[in-house]
Amino acid sequence: MTTTTDSSHVRSYLLELQQRVTASIAAIDGGVFAADPWQKTPGETLQGNGITMILEGGEVFERAGCGFSHVRGPRLPPSATQHRPELAGAPFEALGVSLVFHPRNPYVPTVHMNVRMLAATPASGPTVYWFGGGMDLTPYYGFEEDARHFHQTCRDALAPFGQDKYPRFKTWCDEYFYLKHRDEQRGVGGVFFDDFQELGFEGGLAMMQSVANAFLPAYLPIVERRKDTVYGERERDFQLYRRGRYVEFNLVWDRGTHFGLQSGGRTESILMSMPPLAAWSYQRPVEAGSAEERLYTGFLVRRDWL
Repeated sequence: MTTTTDSSHVRSYLLELQQRVTASIAAIDGGVFAADPWQKTPGETLQGNGITMILEGGEVFERAGCGFSHVRGPRLPPSATQHRPELAGAPFEALGVSLVFHPRNPYVPTVHMNVRMLAATPASGPTVYWFGGGMDLTPYYGFEEDARHFHQTCRDALAPFGQDKYPRFKTWCDEYFYLKHRDEQRGVGGVFFDDFQELGFEGGLAMMQSVANAFLPAYLPIVERRKDTVYGERERDFQLYRRGRYVEFNLVWDRGTHFGLQSGGRTESILMSMPPLAAWSYQRPVEAGSAEERLYTGFLVRRDWL
């Protein structure tokens, strides 16, 4: 059963994680994250608080948002109970850190990471808790060594919790970060898990922390390799076009976005994952044999990166 002590421990870890990640990103960018603490006002359906930290207009990151939230509500929204109908209508508690970093240089991939704990107390039984999270990489120009490094780091983070975890969660990530209306992967994937409770509370928490702690080692070496690559108008235009796909996924398919909006969460914090600039064009072809074509044929496909 989840207790106040349990959620307090998780809260402390997530706040430290937010500070650690944003400090590392600020150091590589040279910019400063603005901290925006928020609290739901009395009388609102959802109660709780959080801190949105955002860096905009940086040298390396055009927008980097990292949010912590800790909320309680009277009933779980539909997006959280589609696989748990027995918890429909149960009061809940949710804690998490979610980040999306949109780089300025088209050769640096966009990255997403989220870790969270949810607890619900149905009328007919004790509190039920579960963990979720993962990270995924969305390049605009693909590099085999970047995708391989990202996946190796994810695999190593999950190895202590069973050899089945990386293959399961890698497949889950491929299936989740998929634009059904485009028949297209969002990127090269990573790992994703949700509704996870098979290792118990302590085991689930340890696995969530291991994934979260692997984020900086998975992403920062890629940023360092690519951030000074020379690019021009062609690469920038393609980056903005591909960012449009990112927006489509987040608004149409993402359960986290739906959960936040359906539960009455803070809209600005939920939508900080949007890129500052994006573009759409009608039936945009790519040149045969180009780096842009290779993104589609070699990277926006489900494959074994290891």
